[in-house]
Amino acid sequence: MDAWLRTVEHRGRKSGKVYRTPINVFRWDRGYVACLTYGTSADWVRNVLAAGECLLTTRRRTVHLTNPRLEHDETRHWLPWVPRQITGLINANDFLLLDE
Repeated sequence: MDAWLRTVEHRGRKSGKVYRTPINVFRWDRGYVACLTYGTSADWVRNVLAAGECLLTTRRRTVHLTNPRLEHDETRHWLPWVPRQITGLINANDFLLLDE
């Protein structure tokens, strides 16, 4: 398993069904930042934005995250050095910021 791969639990916008999606996510000073390698219109992103919250399962605990917001940043400054370089190769410059 990737060191930054975690599971986000979100509820479907229309169905209300609970989904669990693996995502690449990193800690930052106010919570977590998810690198949107599949873009801003992925279903899980739209579900989290619509709900205004989600649960993130890390190695040790489940964290309630709120205030989701999209950010575009071509410097990818939220990421550690290695993922910053890798995501730069694929032009993954969109992020979902979530407060803990």
